[in-house]
Amino acid sequence: MTVVVIPVYNEVTQLDFTAPHQFLTMIPDITVVVASIGGTPVTSSGLSFDKLADLEAIERCDVICVPGGLGCIDAMEDSRFLSAVRRLAGTATYLTSVCSGSLILGAAGLLKGRRAASHWAWLDMLSAFGATPEKARVVRDENIITGGGVTAGADFALTLISELRGADAAQCVQLALEYAPAPPFDAGNADTAPTHIRYMVIGQLAELMKDTRQRIESVASRTGER
Repeated sequence: MTVVVIPVYNEVTQLDFTAPHQFLTMIPDITVVVASIGGTPVTSSGLSFDKLADLEAIERCDVICVPGGLGCIDAMEDSRFLSAVRRLAGTATYLTSVCSGSLILGAAGLLKGRRAASHWAWLDMLSAFGATPEKARVVRDENIITGGGVTAGADFALTLISELRGADAAQCVQLALEYAPAPPFDAGNADTAPTHIRYMVIGQLAELMKDTRQRIESVASRTGER
């Protein structure tokens, strides 16, 4: 039995973990454990997730998968959360993330000298943790597998299933879930989106992420002191 632990926190992007959860739980001998500090409920854009495992009580896992979201900075600044991620990562065969969850791996000191993906708006911040940012849906660097922004969690999950159980198993899950994306617009990343759309979103994110870079640099400085 392969155990996958997904550590969550308030204002996690729910699709970052619910998409991998949906895909991975299609495999009978993969157990997915969603956990928070103290097993307390977490909220995400008005949704509440409860009946979570206690992250600090989990002894080990085969895979740790860290999701991203606007709450990731608070999570990085939470010493208990970061300590639990670091401890479980020490037991895991694969260290993985979706979206800005890679920054949490970085804050835990797990990405130094490694290539990693993230959401395009957060991607360059990986370098603060000694990682090499790579613009891709899924980036594999030995036992570290990271997904890009939000919807890349589905591609990441299929990549992980292929690694764990083979390509046939991954394709069976893909077909069972009819995962055949065909978006109506080619605006899914900053390189292909129309210029005016890109600037609109950058403006919206700038307001939401006002002090993000400063806070990440502060976390990174503490990470470097370990």
